[in-house]
Amino acid sequence: MYATTRAGWYSFLRRRTAVFFTFFFPAIIVVIFGALVQTQPTDGGLFTEPTGWYVAGYIGVVVLFTPLSRVSSEVSRHREGGQFEKLTTTPLQRWEWLLSQTVVNTAIIGLASLLLLALLLGATGADLALSAETLLVVPFVVLGVATFCAVGSILGSVVSSQDGVIAASNGLAIPLLFLSEAFVPADLLPEWLPLGLSPLTYFTRGVRAVTFDSASATSSVLGVSAPAPYADLGVLAALTVVLFVLASVALPRAD
Repeated sequence: MYATTRAGWYSFLRRRTAVFFTFFFPAIIVVIFGALVQTQPTDGGLFTEPTGWYVAGYIGVVVLFTPLSRVSSEVSRHREGGQFEKLTTTPLQRWEWLLSQTVVNTAIIGLASLLLLALLLGATGADLALSAETLLVVPFVVLGVATFCAVGSILGSVVSSQDGVIAASNGLAIPLLFLSEAFVPADLLPEWLPLGLSPLTYFTRGVRAVTFDSASATSSVLGVSAPAPYADLGVLAALTVVLFVLASVALPRAD
């Protein structure tokens, strides 16, 4: 598995366009949305929360889009190139292949998240509620990346073409971004929306609890109020395990 992880890392570095947009994309998000946040003085509507409230959403953009698109495309390329058939001749298990992809993406997105935080603090003046619990951002990012690597793997396994995979990943990511409390508060959304079905909801709630909200913040988990961020971290961890198992099973042995 080490060899596969190492090969995946160098494969990413060789794709200069992918490297550029992976690290430039957070800058675009901060410039565009950061400006919107700072130029909406009204008392209601979108982008009117304090700047620090959106930190979780900014990080969520990278955690959602990057692994979803990268892993779904990688699985699709492997299918079209007959790579999974070749893997059946090696000792490498499907879950090990997926884990190696997850490790590579976690490293990439971890670096991108650090860049994003630096830009947020420097360009938007966002205030972080620093405490010992702020370190929980690390496991939230790791679990978030693993979750959407698994979702991307499932998309790549069931969608028949690379064009279809790109459309499917964007079609899933964009609604999730605005229906998971990343940039739109829950009180501005219809009550009937099942926000609790989105893994990104637990990510944004949890990260927001340790970077912006007070330590006494609570989160609604399956309709029950529980202390944040630990409840959100627990639910996200459970979803990660379930989705990772499903993704491992869905990966083709051969095409």
